[in-house]
Amino acid sequence: MGGGHSHPLYRDGDSPVHRLPGEVKIVCLVVFVLAVVATPRELFWPFGLFALILLATWWVARIPLRWMLPRMLIEVPFVVLAVLLPFAEGGERVTVAGVELSVVGLYAAWGIVAKGTLGVAASLTVAATTTARELPIALSRLGVPGVIVSVLTLMIRYIDVLAAEARRMRMARISRGDSPRMAHQIGATAKGVGSLFLRSYERGERVYLAMLSRGFDGQIPPMAVGAGCAIAASSRQWALALVPATAAVVVTISAWMVR
Repeated sequence: MGGGHSHPLYRDGDSPVHRLPGEVKIVCLVVFVLAVVATPRELFWPFGLFALILLATWWVARIPLRWMLPRMLIEVPFVVLAVLLPFAEGGERVTVAGVELSVVGLYAAWGIVAKGTLGVAASLTVAATTTARELPIALSRLGVPGVIVSVLTLMIRYIDVLAAEARRMRMARISRGDSPRMAHQIGATAKGVGSLFLRSYERGERVYLAMLSRGFDGQIPPMAVGAGCAIAASSRQWALALVPATAAVVVTISAWMVR
């Protein structure tokens, strides 16, 4: 991966969160999400505290809301499905604006929306402050099997290549009078997807053979510190970075105690 390579969700910056090693942020993310998921959905105040923790992290990382909120729209399909639960679930009913809704369904919908939103926001926070170069290194330091790290490294590198190939194919179709948004062109679109798959497979074969000819043994070689690879996290960095995760765990435990 080139020195300037970064994924689309990364926001360039020099905040204390950006400077933290990737493995610390990954662990913090996992602990935070587990704490959110373990919180009883019948309570509302814990989720407000989780949101405050995220807002404080964004403030430290200098991530504005106007940058984060549009990228959270990825969860819209799940929100749409959650809205249907109050109508589909059984049990006790309650009337809202003249419509009978299931109490269990309302709680289920609230839980999906609240926990999903917080999980997406936390994941985007890590993505916005961690470069594509750091992710495989962080996973290696956390003991993730080398095969998974290798697959992730190649996926991150070549997803941009495939996206560029798809853009070139689309531009070629448009320059020949095609209109991808028209319904009658759905057949051509399907053929384009198939062609992109074949090109991707062939490119992968060529890349794999080129890597084997250069001595690739299935493991991504470690990168030197200073070439975009931060040193391993110190005890102080672990302590500081886990503050949001620890706060989330305290909120979850408090919610179960007062439930």
